[in-house]
Amino acid sequence: MHGYGVAQRLKIVSDDVLQVGESSLYPALQRLLLKGWVKAAWGASENNRRARYYTLAPSGRKQLATERKEFDRLIVAIHKVLNTA
Repeated sequence: MHGYGVAQRLKIVSDDVLQVGESSLYPALQRLLLKGWVKAAWGASENNRRARYYTLAPSGRKQLATERKEFDRLIVAIHKVLNTA
């Protein structure tokens, strides 16, 4: 999906908790491109404007799995700390 679509998807899926602005989103997408974790191609948006569409690359899927494991480990640690208070 294109950058604006990514931001809208995050907002909708998180019930408006996660709201990513353009000043954060596009530099992050550029870093992901440079690392080879996403691929991008130009296309036409829903309103027929030129837009860059992003897809997760195989190396990005691998990195996502690694990040998810680390995030899950962090969440477990936080729950342990909160439950001992």
